[in-house]
Amino acid sequence: MKKQSLRIPMIASVLTIFLGALGVLVSGPRSRAQSTPVTEDEAGPCSNQTLRGDYGFAIEGQLLPGGFIVGPIRGVAMTHFDGEGNLSQLDHTVVNGTPPPIQWTPGSGTYTVNPDCTGTAEINVQNGRPPVLLSLVVVRHGREIRTVVDNPFRAVTSIGIKRD
Repeated sequence: MKKQSLRIPMIASVLTIFLGALGVLVSGPRSRAQSTPVTEDEAGPCSNQTLRGDYGFAIEGQLLPGGFIVGPIRGVAMTHFDGEGNLSQLDHTVVNGTPPPIQWTPGSGTYTVNPDCTGTAEINVQNGRPPVLLSLVVVRHGREIRTVVDNPFRAVTSIGIKRD
């Protein structure tokens, strides 16, 4: 019995050393891969020129108490970015199940894309509503945009995909 009881701690010690060494070997290359800089083509700094062309957006969220209207919001928009910081769009949004007074509401505004692919936009809608202020993230090398409305009474997000 004494020999067998000594073997278990010795096997456990050898196994612990082996697993520790294996962990170092496995994590080593991963650490180096993360510190390897990606090429500009892979990550690419963003700018206003990253957004150029037409993007179709799906809009959804909630208008919260404190605003003029309360309830769920769903919509679609087609937004054109000119690559120089200007945008124009048509949107159709349904609030609380009620369609908009006109089929497609026009809007225009400006946007800014930062080198880290974050940015902002302001859309002025031509029906008397206050401007829509957005924070945005550009992903998939400019083929997709994710936004959130910057307003304490609107929990609204959208995803835009570049039209081919």
